[in-house]
Amino acid sequence: MSQGPRSGLPAVSTAILAMSRHLEVRDVLQTIVVSARELLGARYAALGVPDDHGGFAQFVVDGVSEEEWKAIGPLPRQHGILAAMLQEKAPQRLPDVRQDPRFGGWPDAHPDMSDFIGMPIADGDENLGVLFLADKEGRKCPPGGCAFTDEDEELLSVLAQHAAIALTNARLYERSRELTIAGERARLAHELHDAVAQKLFSLRLTAQAVTALVDRDPVRAKDELQQVARLAAEATDELRAAVVELRPAGLDEDGLVATLRTQVKVLDRAHAAHVSFTSHGMRALPAAQEEALLRVAQEALHNALRHSGAEHVDVTLARRGQGAVLRVADDGSGFDPSAVRRAGRHLGLVSMRDRANGVGGRLNVDSEPGEGTAIEMEVPGG
Repeated sequence: MSQGPRSGLPAVSTAILAMSRHLEVRDVLQTIVVSARELLGARYAALGVPDDHGGFAQFVVDGVSEEEWKAIGPLPRQHGILAAMLQEKAPQRLPDVRQDPRFGGWPDAHPDMSDFIGMPIADGDENLGVLFLADKEGRKCPPGGCAFTDEDEELLSVLAQHAAIALTNARLYERSRELTIAGERARLAHELHDAVAQKLFSLRLTAQAVTALVDRDPVRAKDELQQVARLAAEATDELRAAVVELRPAGLDEDGLVATLRTQVKVLDRAHAAHVSFTSHGMRALPAAQEEALLRVAQEALHNALRHSGAEHVDVTLARRGQGAVLRVADDGSGFDPSAVRRAGRHLGLVSMRDRANGVGGRLNVDSEPGEGTAIEMEVPGG
C-alpha cells in the first residue's frame, strides 16, 4: 500500500469506531454515509438499501440539506448506475457520471454532480446496500481519469467491509428487540387476564348477590351496589393501564419526553394517585438508551401505582452532562430492598437493572418501609 492510504488509516479507524457505537439501523446507515464522505473528502454521499420491488427501502444522504432533499422528491428507483451497482456488485469509478451510457438523469432539484465512486456493501452474496460518493473536493479529474483515486477506492472498500458488519449487527439487534417486545406483550397480556378477569368475576358474583337482596334487604343491596361500582372502577383502571403499556411507545415519532408525558397523563387519569411529569434541558439520546429509560419508567410507575398505595408519584427527566437521569419517586409504603432480595421477590428491580446495565447506565433504588420509594436511572448519552 502506498503512502496515501496509510495516511488515511487513522481516519478509517475513527469511522469504524463511530459505526460500532450505534445499534439502530438508521443510526448506523447515517454514520456510514457521514464517515465515507469525510474519509474521501467528497461533497456528496449517499447509501441506498434495496427493497424487493425495484426501489430502495432506505436511502440516506449527506452533503444535501433537508430542504434540498425534500425538493428532490421520492426515493430513487433502481435504474441507471444505481441498478448497475446492485447487479454487478463491483466498485465503480467514473470521471463524469453524466457521461456514462447508463446514466438516466435525475430530478430538477438534484444537485449537479460529475466525478463519482460507488462501493457495494455486501455480506457474502447478499447485497446490503451501496455507497455512492460524488465530487471530490480539492482535486480535479486528471486527463482520462477520475478525481477519486485508487487509494480512495481501497479506503472505501475497507470501510464498506466494516459497514457490512455494523449493519448486520444492527439488524440482529433490532430483531432481538422485536422479540423482547413480543415477550413483554405476552407477559402484559397474561397480567391483564389475571387481574381484570379476577375483578370481573368478583363483579359478577356481587351483582348476582344484589339481585337476591333488592327485595328483602334494600339497605344491604345498596351497600353491595357500591361494591359493584368500586370493582367496575378498578377493572377500568387495570384495562387503561394495560392499554398504555401494550401500545407502541411512539419513541421514533414523538421522542422520549413527549412519550413519557403522554403516558403519565393517561396514568394520572386512570389512577387515584396524582402522577406528574417534569423535564429539564433534555436532548436526543441514542435510541437504545431512550428505550431503556422508557421501560424503566414504566416498570417503576407500575410498582408505585399497583403496590405502594402512593398518593403522589413524580416522574422527572433531566439532562446530566452528555446523558440524562430519570427519577420516579412516590410517597407510598416503601420497602426494604435487602428484604425483598432475601425473599426472592424482585418487583421488577432485576429487569430494571439489566436495562440500565445494557446501555452503559446505572440504577439506584432508595426505599424504606413507610418512607416511599425513589428509583433513579442515569445513562451516559452518546
